[in-house]
Amino acid sequence: MTTTAPPAADAPSVSGPWRLARAELRRRLSVRISLLVVALFLLMAAGAPLLSSLAGWTPEEFDKSAVDPYLGGQPLGPLGGISADHWLGVEPVTGRDLFARVVHGAQVSLLIALTATAIVVVAGTAAGIAAGYFGGRTDTVLSRLMDLTMSFPSLIFMIATMSVAKDVNRIVLMTAVIGLFGWPGIARVVRGQTLSLKHREYVDAARVSGSGPWRILTRDILPGVLGPVIAYTTLIIPGMIATEAALSYLGVGVRPPTPSWGQMIAESVAFYDTDPMYFVIPSTCLFLTVLAFTLLGDALRDVLDPRSGRA
Repeated sequence: MTTTAPPAADAPSVSGPWRLARAELRRRLSVRISLLVVALFLLMAAGAPLLSSLAGWTPEEFDKSAVDPYLGGQPLGPLGGISADHWLGVEPVTGRDLFARVVHGAQVSLLIALTATAIVVVAGTAAGIAAGYFGGRTDTVLSRLMDLTMSFPSLIFMIATMSVAKDVNRIVLMTAVIGLFGWPGIARVVRGQTLSLKHREYVDAARVSGSGPWRILTRDILPGVLGPVIAYTTLIIPGMIATEAALSYLGVGVRPPTPSWGQMIAESVAFYDTDPMYFVIPSTCLFLTVLAFTLLGDALRDVLDPRSGRA
């Protein structure tokens, strides 16, 4: 007699979390605004070359006519040189167009943050599911590796690595280094969720019916942990953006002339009293992006993470 698995309705559905997420996005005004801000910055980053060409300036192009050489290179005109030629003004001394550098800085900052987040989510989800489902020695090894990685002084290691690395692609190196230390957090979340799912009736039925570990993990366990993973992913993106900005601010991140929000903020410190707009514009972009992702992630956690107890 062949034992068959129960109906698909008993197992978690991938579409369930997305239906809840869509309902939440429609219900909360703060979430809709956050989603709009996130979409705006993502589109700005994706269309950076087009936007800068529309403005008529590249991020590395100097405009000496936009600064006053007799006043230490201060921008000509009000609000940091904002004009029809320079929509957000110019950098002091160099005269580089601030709009072009902001949109290209968004491209660099978001590329690093989103790619590092993808690495963290994939590695953390795989490690968490393996540790929770297989248990035993696999769980012991992976759990100790999580503890070791989380106890390591990651910021010091990042600064040291970025400082000694010479002829390498800085964007690739930053992405790898940031992603290296981010996966244990999501791995622990997924491991705990997997432990609660692996003895559910539909998982036992699939195991009895002859399904292999790979099929069980991908068809039964993964949909059950998808909600917390989506919520956690949205919550860690702001941290990735802030980490990239911090490393660039400290001078060990993206090197000039490649623009980055953190690098621009670091350079603007010397001019914040004479040209505050040079500091305000990239700082506002960074603040709005981090805030929007944080609010969106907090709302998604309320809906998608059954352990939060806040829905």
